[in-house]
Amino acid sequence: MDDEVHLLQTQERQVLPHRLVHHSAAAAAAADIDVESDPRLYRVRLSRSTGIEWGTDLSFSFVYVRDLDPTGEAAMSNKVKKGDQLCEIKPIITTKTDDEGAESINLVGAPFDFVMESFRLLDKSVSQVDLVFFRGTKDELKAAANSENEASADQEIITVTVYENKGSAQEKSHRLRAPAGVNIRQLCIDNGINVYQSLTRWTNCKGQQLCGTCIVNVPEGGINTNRKSMDEASTLRENPETYRLSCVSFAYGDCTVETFPPVNAAQWTR
Repeated sequence: MDDEVHLLQTQERQVLPHRLVHHSAAAAAAADIDVESDPRLYRVRLSRSTGIEWGTDLSFSFVYVRDLDPTGEAAMSNKVKKGDQLCEIKPIITTKTDDEGAESINLVGAPFDFVMESFRLLDKSVSQVDLVFFRGTKDELKAAANSENEASADQEIITVTVYENKGSAQEKSHRLRAPAGVNIRQLCIDNGINVYQSLTRWTNCKGQQLCGTCIVNVPEGGINTNRKSMDEASTLRENPETYRLSCVSFAYGDCTVETFPPVNAAQWTR
């Protein structure tokens, strides 16, 4: 059976506005975030060594200011506050006129590893960065992003093809249409597709990355999903590289997902 479901609702999903860059190796430059679009957004120029301790919750996404070095440039700016959500980074290129060639990197909802890698990969010649922050909670930022989604006529829609019981007589396929950035576990659950085996269907952690039982296989289009965190990679270390924990996997382009993949006998989460 081939079901095509159009999912345009974004409640409780980490979905980003179309103008925000995808968090993948294939990401292209994005237009700078318009800080005038919401009074809670602001831009600040800091040295590359910001003096900020970054944090995130158990989703390992939506990076925020956990703490500030009181002698660091961020604290001294009197603009950045604890709890502010990081939205964008843009390197300042001082060797070119008007920052020509500098590309902003949108970080709204980005995995922690992606954010840290974005800082690490800055060219050695970059001594300053423009950072955009959102003053509010993660949920408030998600609500603001979702509000813009609903108002956007050109929201990018992707296709996630999900196979249940792949290779068996009970095999079923679903072609699910959803906004780019959709959480794979939530997408499956919203469409009545179970990602849990056995009793874990009722005893799982509800997507908090605590039980490690929502394993899926992403045999195609894995490059269009977020990178594995160290914790996810450790949980799945005895399984193929294409295996993912669906609760912390986000699709930013077309991909294929298989539920109930065979796991190694030593896999502790089964």
